[in-house]
Amino acid sequence: MKKVAIVILNYNGTRDTTECLESIGKLILEEIKLLTIVVDNGSTDSLQAISNFKFQISNFQFKLIKNEKNLGFAGGNNVGIKYVLREGSDYILILNNDTVVDKNLIKELLETAESDSKTGIVVPKIYFAKGHEYHRNRYKENELGKIIWYAGGIMDWKNIIGSHRGVDQVDTGQYDQVMETEFATGCAMFVKKEIFEKVGLFDEKYFLYYEDADLSERVKNAGYKIIYAPAAIIWHKNAGSAGGSGSRLQDYYTTRNRLLFGMEYASLRAKIALIKESLKLLFLGRYWQKKGVADFYLKRFQKGSFNFN
Repeated sequence: MKKVAIVILNYNGTRDTTECLESIGKLILEEIKLLTIVVDNGSTDSLQAISNFKFQISNFQFKLIKNEKNLGFAGGNNVGIKYVLREGSDYILILNNDTVVDKNLIKELLETAESDSKTGIVVPKIYFAKGHEYHRNRYKENELGKIIWYAGGIMDWKNIIGSHRGVDQVDTGQYDQVMETEFATGCAMFVKKEIFEKVGLFDEKYFLYYEDADLSERVKNAGYKIIYAPAAIIWHKNAGSAGGSGSRLQDYYTTRNRLLFGMEYASLRAKIALIKESLKLLFLGRYWQKKGVADFYLKRFQKGSFNFN
């Protein structure tokens, strides 16, 4: 029997987290023992609904871990990963709390992961949850829930920008082929335990954003593959835990961490272009973009200067 753990990070998202747990409770498990961990990242709202959550199936275990402060996506998830590794889990699913999972998710992810010893991470097909599409009015009512958010990751190494294959497209089966992909999204990644043992956990310098791209590069550099498994499905309430696209938070962390990631992995030409762009942002960018650039050069990483209040 395989031991699978799900690690869910919660930060003032009790409603989303309990809805996610409810969907996990409907998973079909065949010869799988499931441990689900919710790591609370110093929330200020009530955790009673999460604390009292009970799965109705015998081969589920559930635990809530409370961090005293917000450790970011990287640090918060690392707390959960360390716990489940000590518990002897064979696979760890890092899962956003603002997701709902298909009942066959774990079965499909595990089948793909077990098919090749060089597969390090498996990623599912991810749809926008109904009502959370970027362009909701573009689609017919019967298409909602089938709008792709992620069908594999593509990295533009010239500009150091990651994008999602198939985003905003109605799923008509055009992304139904199992294939290797460039990066795994932190929204949902199914990781063999040996990956964390060999390449390490999330780099906590990132705190939030680009930590999944960084882990993906380390996994590939270690000789493992990242595989997209389209039969594994989840629905994502886009940016529900990060304040939405274009927020102050995104301005700061994407600006700073794109520089951090690019300077680690990009070509010399791309690095030079990134430096030029950063200097322009330093003078002409929005406030939190300027702070992100400054903090990169001052090596203020992890939480950095961002104020969550």
